Amino acid sequence: MRMWVSKRHRNAIGDALAIGVLLAYLWLAWGAEAGGGAGPALDQVWAAALARGSLRVAVDVGIRPFVDQRDGELVGYDVDLARAVAGRLGLRAEFVPIGFDALYNALVSGQADMIASALPYAPEEGERARFSSFYFDAGQVLLTAEGAHIAGAADLVGQRVGVALGSDADALARRLVGIDLRSTYDEPGQAIADLRAGRLDAVICDNVSALAAVQLAPGLRIAAALSSQPYALAVPASAFQLQAEVNRALDTLRAEGLFEELNRRWLR
Repeated sequence: MRMWVSKRHRNAIGDALAIGVLLAYLWLAWGAEAGGGAGPALDQVWAAALARGSLRVAVDVGIRPFVDQRDGELVGYDVDLARAVAGRLGLRAEFVPIGFDALYNALVSGQADMIASALPYAPEEGERARFSSFYFDAGQVLLTAEGAHIAGAADLVGQRVGVALGSDADALARRLVGIDLRSTYDEPGQAIADLRAGRLDAVICDNVSALAAVQLAPGLRIAAALSSQPYALAVPASAFQLQAEVNRALDTLRAEGLFEELNRRWLR
């Protein structure tokens, strides 16, 4: 016996099915965003990277030693890091050179899946990007001779402290009371040379310069961190699954000692 259904009844059934599908999709989206693990992946950036087999990485060439160009090839701390992260994800790194001011736009426009370019953590960019765990701190540190009885800013009273004129270190040092500030240097390396020669008791400089100095000049040590400027990788704001995968990769690479190796390779 053939069952007859009115057109109005068929429309009502169709509407109910459409609403059901929409509700199911919203439930899956909520579950995936909340980490429920049920249902298919809804991170389109991550899915597209897997389908393509590559992670497109936006970089600003010329931020040494993090991103540079040598003999037509990209090199640097962040270049090696991006390749290592992509490898852990089963992908190849595909670099997208772009100016620093356009890095976040590259995520929003879909030109890139990740930024790796000495990028300071910027929570105000939360509408455009998600950030990885921090992998480097470029803040200001206190550099001294190994035998110096200086453990922090409180020990600098009466000490000869060198900084590069006009730098962040200079601004920080001018807030300290009772130090003998020497700020005639054009760049941190000149102050570090005077520290090695015994003409200074301490130098305040960025962590990149300090790490390089410690590697190149035995007898120097980083006594204390005085400020923080953490670097992070960034992915599009919608890429919650890619963010989780990148963080897992960073944890593994950190445990394997990659960051110590990158310091030795590039901060010298």
